[in-house]
Amino acid sequence: MKKLKISAAEMVAAARARVTEVDTEGAIARHGDPDVVFVDLRDPRERQRSGFIPGSFHCPRGMLEFWVDPESPYYKEAFGAEKTFILHCASGWRSALSAAMLNDMGFEAAHLKDGFTDWAAKGGPVAFPEPKG
Repeated sequence: MKKLKISAAEMVAAARARVTEVDTEGAIARHGDPDVVFVDLRDPRERQRSGFIPGSFHCPRGMLEFWVDPESPYYKEAFGAEKTFILHCASGWRSALSAAMLNDMGFEAAHLKDGFTDWAAKGGPVAFPEPKG
């Protein structure tokens, strides 16, 4: 197997060193603040299985850069607001990389350090999608 120049774990560590990380308790305290948008990067199946932060905006990870960029045909107005954006995934890896990428683009974003799994474990509010069919 070919050795990579940098591992995924090393990439996450480098991203975490240069982005704003929000701990779970701090994020729970900010839930409901109209100036904060929680952005859920997880796959739709993860949201279905584990639930989601009520009021969060769902943006699949693969579309993030396109939805944030006002010059993209995929731009979403939700990213045009003057708010604090806190990205999250399940454990904080995807969201750290995503926050670093957005910051590189000039879009300020923080991330939930330990992800949705820790949010739910520490009693953060969780909602579930309506069953289909």
